[in-house]
Amino acid sequence: MTRKMNKKYKIVSQFIKDLSSETKDLETYIYVQDIISRYNLNIEINSKPFKNKMIEIDTVLKFHDSENMNFKLLFELIYTSVIKINESTINKEELEKIVICDVQEEIFPKLKDIFLNLIHNCGYENVTFDKDINFQNLYKEKINQK
Repeated sequence: MTRKMNKKYKIVSQFIKDLSSETKDLETYIYVQDIISRYNLNIEINSKPFKNKMIEIDTVLKFHDSENMNFKLLFELIYTSVIKINESTINKEELEKIVICDVQEEIFPKLKDIFLNLIHNCGYENVTFDKDINFQNLYKEKINQK
């Protein structure tokens, strides 16, 4: 018999805080067409307490080339999720896992679609993010850094 596990949080709101694309000029656009395959997707997760057991989580996605400064193109998405903690007592490690791993696994498919739509609509239709982000590993790496 399988038992459904109750989540320790609920996403009460989510929205795009910032969505941007910066292309300096036509020369940059043309140049990047040939090198966009070497661009990297970076993710950053920030959180801060709100009120009434709620937490604001900003998930920042950046897609850019960190090497070439002359022909630089940047795509960025800041996506905010507001969660409410359901448990009356929760320790710091559990909270970190919820923020870094559980919420991200739940929202990332939507974030990925939004971000790819931006990139495709900016003229880079061939960009894909085939490599999955392992949020469990991100969480473990953060724990090991302490």
